[in-house]
Amino acid sequence: MTFLSRMPSWIGHHLAAIRVVIVLTLVLGLAYPLAMTALAQLPGLRDDARGRTALIGQSFLDSKGHPIPYYFQSRPSNAGSGYDASASAAGNLGPESTVDVLGPDGKQSLLTQVCARSRAVGELEHVDGSRPYCTSDGVGAVLGVFRDGGTTGKATRVVSLDQACPAKPFLAAYDGVSVACAKAGEDYGAAVVTPVRGDAPAHPKVPADAVTASGSGLDPQISPAYAELQTPRIARERGMTEAAVRKLVAECTSGRALGILGEPAVNVVRLNAALDRTHPVKGA
Repeated sequence: MTFLSRMPSWIGHHLAAIRVVIVLTLVLGLAYPLAMTALAQLPGLRDDARGRTALIGQSFLDSKGHPIPYYFQSRPSNAGSGYDASASAAGNLGPESTVDVLGPDGKQSLLTQVCARSRAVGELEHVDGSRPYCTSDGVGAVLGVFRDGGTTGKATRVVSLDQACPAKPFLAAYDGVSVACAKAGEDYGAAVVTPVRGDAPAHPKVPADAVTASGSGLDPQISPAYAELQTPRIARERGMTEAAVRKLVAECTSGRALGILGEPAVNVVRLNAALDRTHPVKGA
């Protein structure tokens, strides 16, 4: 009878477990990392593995926070003050975020952020920046309706929740009641929150990625639609033809992964670098 056959069964189980740990350590802790490191050195992957600034978005704003007109603009970023790699984060606001907190320590709702951004992009690109559920002055078109039955019944008082006094409410009256502006610090918790769609087009001129941030806040890409919206401005500011700008946009556009995953995207960092290289702005 051999020694192994005389061992208690629990010792055999422990030896088997130790062998599994050793094998997994060698395969997953040594062989796999070395294989991935070697794979990352292949042409086409080497630069991505070592890290490049083109992989992280950048803000193309002046010292006052205004868009620099001869650069394509990136999408908004919630990472720190914008594209801060050490503070990658989303805004953590969802579709229910429609009412602003007014006052000096206030906070904009996601709806108002989207409305303000859309209005600003519309002004920059000379297009209609209106969106559904947004006022013409760039905040959420949201009413607080007080009713005599709580959530039902006749309206007794109506407030434009995102328009702080002395702003003029976007509607003069609702349900037969005059609409008032909102006062900072006043409690409107008893009101029924009522977004108003308005007459903005169902498909706004300003694309969604121009007014919303990515999950990481670091993505350098924008949609082809947002790049197309900015093309006339870039051509005008850099003395180029729109066809020449579109050619550079196409060169900086990546397609769907494997031909089916995701959407085509334009790398703004690469695109602006290409513009500076091929059509520099004098005095910039």
